[in-house]
Amino acid sequence: MVSKFRQLVWTEHSKIKMRQYGLSKQKLLGILYKPERKEQGIVPGTTAVMKTNKVFFKAKQVTVKQAWEKPRKAPGEIWLMYKDVKNPSTGSGQARKIISAWRYPGISKPGEAIPIPEDIKNDIISGII
Repeated sequence: MVSKFRQLVWTEHSKIKMRQYGLSKQKLLGILYKPERKEQGIVPGTTAVMKTNKVFFKAKQVTVKQAWEKPRKAPGEIWLMYKDVKNPSTGSGQARKIISAWRYPGISKPGEAIPIPEDIKNDIISGII
């Protein structure tokens, strides 16, 4: 089985948001290749994928003191928005343009509008990205 490997193009906006939310390229690639959920993006032609941060405890009863002592993942979701475009360097073939990435502190429902922060939404709509 031969699969086409697409070149990844990271926008400056996505790099800024990775620093802002503390996301690594490796974490986002894992979400890109094995998403928990896939939705249509807010911009026509884009796709948004997400994965939840699961919080697991070994002990069933955890005191407040124990919860503060042990570092754990922040609950919520990590979202990634991308678009498949022609390869910008060669002009032929496919490339996957990573537009934005963000953390959503809650749990979103499947099929509803994607929970995207207002600053990212304004940047996308105004055409900065």
